[in-house]
Amino acid sequence: MKIVAGLGNPGPEYDATRHNAGWWVLDRVCRDWGFGPFRRESALLMAEGQREGTAVILAKPTAYMNRSGPALRPLLSGEELNPSADLLVIVDDAALDVGRVRFRPGGSDGGHNGLRSVASVVGSDEFPRLRIGVGCPPPDQGMADWVLSEMPSEDEERIAGLLPELCEAVGLWVSDGIAPVMNRYNR
Repeated sequence: MKIVAGLGNPGPEYDATRHNAGWWVLDRVCRDWGFGPFRRESALLMAEGQREGTAVILAKPTAYMNRSGPALRPLLSGEELNPSADLLVIVDDAALDVGRVRFRPGGSDGGHNGLRSVASVVGSDEFPRLRIGVGCPPPDQGMADWVLSEMPSEDEERIAGLLPELCEAVGLWVSDGIAPVMNRYNR
C-alpha cells in the first residue's frame, strides 16, 4: 500500500492559498485516477483506489498544516508501512520559485511546519516529499501571511498547469519509487 498525503489547511478561506498546493495535487490525482470523492475519516479527507495493482490512499489532513502529522498518525502506525518507500508528502515551498518542483527521498523539513509535524510522527525525516514552489514573500511580508494569502492569477495558473504532469509523477512514484521520479521531474 502507498499513501500520498497532500498538506494544506481546511476551510474555504484557504482553498486558493499557496499553503494548499498539496491539496490541489491530490484533487487532480483523485479525479484523474477515478478514485471517487474524498470522504471524512476523523481528521482526514481520504480517497482510495488501485493504481497499477497497488492500493493507494490519498489523504488530506484537516487539522491545519502544523498538525498534519497527528492527523496522519492512524495511517502511519502500521508495522507493514515503510515511510521511506510507502509515503509521499506533497507541500508548498516558499524557497522555490513559482512552478519549480522538487522531489526528494527525505531530508530536513527546511522550516516547513507541515513536514516537521509529519516527521515527528514518523520518527524520521526519511520519507519522500514533493515540494511545489510558490515563491518567496516580498521583504515587507511575513512568511505566514505569504503562504496563507491567495496567489496572483498568473502564479495560480502556472501551478495549475503543472497538475497533469504532477499527477503522472505521483503515478510513477507509486509504481517505481522516488529515484526515477526525481530524474524525470525535478527542475
